[in-house]
Amino acid sequence: MWLWFREQLLLNLMDSRDQVFTLGIVLIFLSSSVLVYFTDDLEEGLINNQSYFYPDLFDRHELEWNMSGTHSYLLEKGPYSSLDVQEAFIDVDTSSVWETGPSNAIVHLSYWLPSNTEAGDKVPVIAIVSPYFDYGAPDGGASTPTNVVGAARGEFIFENFVPWGYAFAQVAVFGTEESTGCFDYRGHGEQLGIDAAVTWLGEQNWSNGNVGLYGKSYEGATQWEAALAGNPYLKTIVPISGTTSTKTLLFKNGSAEARSQVMHGAYFINIVDFDESDADHICPDVADGFTRGERTYLEPRVDIDLDYWEERDYRQRSIDNYQGSVYFVQGLQDWNVDSHMIFPLYQQMKDAGFDVKGIFGQWGHDYPDQWQKHDDIDNDNGGTAFPQMTRWDWGQDLFEWFEYYLQERGPKPDLNVQVQRHDGAWRIEDTYPSQDSEKIILENFTASCKSLVGNWWPLVFNCPVDETAFVNLTHPGFDYDVHISGMPTLELDVTASGDFGQVFATLYDDTENVRLGHATMDIRYNEGGEDPSGVVVSGQSVTMQMEFFAIDAFLPAGHELRIDLTGSGKDYLPPPCPPVGLCTVDYQSAKLTLPIANTTEEHYFNVPYWNPIEE
Repeated sequence: MWLWFREQLLLNLMDSRDQVFTLGIVLIFLSSSVLVYFTDDLEEGLINNQSYFYPDLFDRHELEWNMSGTHSYLLEKGPYSSLDVQEAFIDVDTSSVWETGPSNAIVHLSYWLPSNTEAGDKVPVIAIVSPYFDYGAPDGGASTPTNVVGAARGEFIFENFVPWGYAFAQVAVFGTEESTGCFDYRGHGEQLGIDAAVTWLGEQNWSNGNVGLYGKSYEGATQWEAALAGNPYLKTIVPISGTTSTKTLLFKNGSAEARSQVMHGAYFINIVDFDESDADHICPDVADGFTRGERTYLEPRVDIDLDYWEERDYRQRSIDNYQGSVYFVQGLQDWNVDSHMIFPLYQQMKDAGFDVKGIFGQWGHDYPDQWQKHDDIDNDNGGTAFPQMTRWDWGQDLFEWFEYYLQERGPKPDLNVQVQRHDGAWRIEDTYPSQDSEKIILENFTASCKSLVGNWWPLVFNCPVDETAFVNLTHPGFDYDVHISGMPTLELDVTASGDFGQVFATLYDDTENVRLGHATMDIRYNEGGEDPSGVVVSGQSVTMQMEFFAIDAFLPAGHELRIDLTGSGKDYLPPPCPPVGLCTVDYQSAKLTLPIANTTEEHYFNVPYWNPIEE
């Protein structure tokens, strides 16, 4: 690496207008065999050496990457060290958000400054905002407090970015760790506390006023909670499988995930530490949240007019108020925070004029470089894309993003999407799903109806679908290669025995028996979307427009397709109904619309080679 770096530096610097001065710098630099702390001038020169510090995506596979750890590393370690951790307690006026909660609450955060701040440099800050710091449990808990760099993801930021002149902060939301007040699960109170933390980080005398947020899952949701406030200090967010709407997370076309019934209560249990402070953690939304999932599951038309879910939907307010950029990171095989969290939000923000970028791989609820998780994925959940799935250059990709939007140096990143097919291949798209894909409609499926006990139903026009029976729909496929890219739709005519019932559709490459994706719909939401449709009476036929979660899959010529129709599926509850919610499917009505990508060779790129067997 060192010899290559010296060679590249010489080649690039010799292109300078002032070759005499440049050559002098080169000779001084090459006289040392190790990389030491840079002077300001030399540091600036290195940063501007774009071929090394900003290698082209299509050339990264030719470079040498550090693959020795649990996460990715930058091409070169920065010149600065970290100063000792510091802590802050921010007092927040909460009188406007909690009717029965405290009128003031404290946000606790810890932060680490790079050593260049001792010389007076102003630096940006990257923060993780989380409910997971120590949980406030007696004698500590499974998680570490804010003043200890969090394992894995905190370490990733700390080790890679602090040496390049970034501050790093860990922020505990209200009601967790040393932060006081009500644990307002993703509600207005929590949003207010996050906004106060962003302001504090942007206004410190060591700060350049640029704050970026980073994190996965709930720590992705807190980024959207920050974005909707329109805080001028918030310059960029990197939500990794980040929740954008709590109801949309727990219900897809009305189909309820199992955790929808316990989500709020589970978090509340984790922040209770059985002392006098517990009373401060209780606010009206906490009590409301304990039964919100059940009420939506059982009686959505009564629940729809209440504002609990609206308070926890960040999408439109972020579009309306946010002033920064977004780097979307999403696993296309994520069952925890499904891909519908960002599609179509990605396109909506792009259309609204935001700087957006994305990396979408075949991993689950993981990070792009989390190879230990990738290695455990089975073929039905993206395993066919391993080991190309693991992006050892992702830290560098994020570095280039933060450099531009937080340090205000370096070239503007390409605002495109890196997306991976289920066979491992990576490519570049202008946006995702692609706006120029071809739509192919498949009809005339062959159907088989099967009962729970294994008896095949006679082939009739209608097949029952519930907890006792399912339907197989098969199609001979294509006599040419097909690249499915985007969100397929399945149209079904269904007759219900009442205002209850559900269809769960799973799409397979039947030749390889590999799952490609799934869709689900509660019959009460048969028109699609997040609000229930009109009441369905017994014997009424409705057309269900089922949208699949994002699929990016390569189907070789001759491979057949199969759709399994069941009454429920992985992670989802059966429909609420007495005692069997029978939906009868007219299988001859089935229409599967596949978005087909029109990509060419120049769209594809190689990723840094890694063979876990060799490791």
